[in-house]
Amino acid sequence: MKRSAALLVLVLLAFPLAALAAGSASIGVAAEGKDPSSRVSGVAARAPYFLLFDGKGTLVEAVANPHKDVRGGAGTQVVDLLAGKGVKAVVAGEFGPRMIDAMKGRGMRYLTFQGSATDAVKTALAK
Repeated sequence: MKRSAALLVLVLLAFPLAALAAGSASIGVAAEGKDPSSRVSGVAARAPYFLLFDGKGTLVEAVANPHKDVRGGAGTQVVDLLAGKGVKAVVAGEFGPRMIDAMKGRGMRYLTFQGSATDAVKTALAK
């Protein structure tokens, strides 16, 4: 029993608390900037940032999109990134068909929206 407790402490020390909190995001908004007042990006896979919000609409994390310049397959890579962060719904101006298929495969919802990220989250939470 003591060995299990020691192992648990080591595991908790090995993972930063911020990484655990990042898994609490439920809505990812493709955005042009890092703050909630930013405009929703027109194309999900090419968005400069993803703003991650919890189920209450509070910004949890702003993530730069490392896949925005990938040629081919950016959408599926973005879905993997967002799913790893605990995102259950994604909001953007539009989505490519492969990204939609990848989200459906992960059980993620998607919503098209134009406006600010704050308004997008309010709309997503209402649905």
